Amino acid sequence: MNTAYTTRRILALSLRWQQRLTFLAGGLVVGLLAVCLALGSDAAQQWFSRGLAISRDIPLVLTPAGFALTVFMARRFFPNTQGSGIPQAIAARAMEEPQARDKLVGLRIATGKVLMTLLGLLVGASTGREGPTVQVGASAMAFIGKLSPRHQSGLILAGSAAGVAAAFNTPLAGIVFAIEEMSRSFEVKTSGLIISAVIIAGLTAQMLLGDYTYFGTTAAALPIGTAWIAVPLCGVTGGFAGALFSRILVSVPGQMPFSLGRWIGSHPVAFAALCGLGVALCGQISGDATYGTGYQNAKAVLHHTGTLSLDYAPLKLLATALSAVSGVPGGIFSPSLSVGAGIGSDIAHFFRHAEPGPIVLLGMVSYFTGVVRAPITGFVIVAEMTGNHAMLAALMTTALIANSCAGLVNKEGVYHALAKRFLPKDGT
Repeated sequence: MNTAYTTRRILALSLRWQQRLTFLAGGLVVGLLAVCLALGSDAAQQWFSRGLAISRDIPLVLTPAGFALTVFMARRFFPNTQGSGIPQAIAARAMEEPQARDKLVGLRIATGKVLMTLLGLLVGASTGREGPTVQVGASAMAFIGKLSPRHQSGLILAGSAAGVAAAFNTPLAGIVFAIEEMSRSFEVKTSGLIISAVIIAGLTAQMLLGDYTYFGTTAAALPIGTAWIAVPLCGVTGGFAGALFSRILVSVPGQMPFSLGRWIGSHPVAFAALCGLGVALCGQISGDATYGTGYQNAKAVLHHTGTLSLDYAPLKLLATALSAVSGVPGGIFSPSLSVGAGIGSDIAHFFRHAEPGPIVLLGMVSYFTGVVRAPITGFVIVAEMTGNHAMLAALMTTALIANSCAGLVNKEGVYHALAKRFLPKDGT
C-alpha cells in the first residue's frame, strides 16, 4: 500500500516538474526568437532605407513586386502565416484537434512567419514584428509542449504572453494581454507557469538587448486644467479611427461586394501587388514616412526630436490597412501605435500651452484601444513602454472613452473578429 502511494507521489512530482520545465524552456526559446526577429526586422528596414537613399521611386516597383512575391510564398509554402498572427494564436487555443491546431501554430508556421515578416519589411510593408512574435511564441511553446499535450491551451497562452513581453520588454503588459485579449480569463492551474514563462522570455531578451523601455523613458505629465480637454478629444478621435481600421480589416474581402470579394479571393497575388502599389503611393505622398513599423516616427514625436505632418496619421492608417489586407505576414501593433502618435500630434496643435508629448501618448492609447478593444492592455502597454506612470489616470480615461466609441462601430476587437476565419465553419 505504501509502495503504491509512494509510486503515485513520485509520478505526480515528476509530471509536475516536467510541466514546469516545459514552460521554462519555452520561455527561454521565445525570448531568443523575439530577439532574432527584432534584430532581423531592424536590418530589413535598414536595407529598405538604403534603397530609398538611392531613389525614392524604387518602392513604386519594389513594393508591389515584393508584396506579390511574399503572398505567393506565404500561400504556397507557409499557409496561415498571413497578417498579424495573433488571430491564429487565439483560434489555436479554441481548437482541440491537434492536427487542426498544428496548422496555425507549429515549427513550420514559426519558420514561415519569421521569414515572410522580414521579407515584407524588406520591401516596405507598413507592418510590425510584435504580432508575429506572438504567433512565433505560441508556435514554439506548442512545439515544445508535445511533451505535455494536456496543457496545449495553456502553453499557447504562455507563448503569446511571453511573445508580447519579450518583443516590447513589457512583462506586465504580456500578462495583461494574456488575460484580456488572448483568453478573456485567467487559468488558475497554469497561472504561475505562464508568469514564469513571461519572466524567462523577458529576462532572455533583456540579457541580449539590454534593459530598455521600448519608446524611451518619458516623465511627461498632463497638467490639470484645459489640457485635459485633450483626453476626450483623443479618446473619441482615436476610438473611431481605430474602429474604422478594424472594420476595413474584417470587411476585406468577406464583406465586400460579391464580385470584388470573389476577384480578390481568386487573384490573391494580383491583389497583393495592387495593395503594394497603394503602400508605395502612401510613402510617396508622406515623404517616405509611412513605410515600415513607424517606430522611429512615434519615438521622435514623443521625445520632441522630430515632427509628424498633419496627413501622417491617415496615410499611415491607409498604408497599414493595405499591408494587412494584402495577406503579407506582419503585425499591426507598432504601426497602430505610430498612427496613434500621429493622431495625438495633430490634436496637440490645438493645445499650444501644453507639451505635445503627453497628448501623443493619449493618441497612442486611444487608437490602439479602438483597434483591439482591449482598454486595459492599451494603457498598461503604453505606460510600460515609456516608463511613465504619471499619465496613468489620463491614459485610463482615454482608453475607456476610446473603447466605448469603438464599441458603437464594432462589437469586438480586430483580433477576435479575424480569429473566426481560422475556426471551423460551425464554430466548433
